[in-house]
Amino acid sequence: MQDLNPKQLQRYLKDNSPLLLDVREQWEWDKCHFDEARLLPMGQIMVNIDSLDKTEEIVLICHHGIRSMQVARYFESIGFTNLVNLKGGIDAWTKTIDSSMALY
Repeated sequence: MQDLNPKQLQRYLKDNSPLLLDVREQWEWDKCHFDEARLLPMGQIMVNIDSLDKTEEIVLICHHGIRSMQVARYFESIGFTNLVNLKGGIDAWTKTIDSSMALY
């Protein structure tokens, strides 16, 4: 698993098109999110795990990078092989890359 800060992820996304998987709650998503992302709240992962491809490149996103790191570790434990965590989460992205996104 890679743990990329917002600037590293921004550069990474210029050359790669991974699944952006947001593991926050719906109310957080409603405040701000990446347009290209898919919402799958952390609490719903177990019942939706079969909808994900273990070999697909996935960037995990949450508010501060903690929940997404937990999900990434779980995914690794069950055989996912191509994972990236957004270090600092969408909060760091907003502060560093895109100030038009809402802070909460």
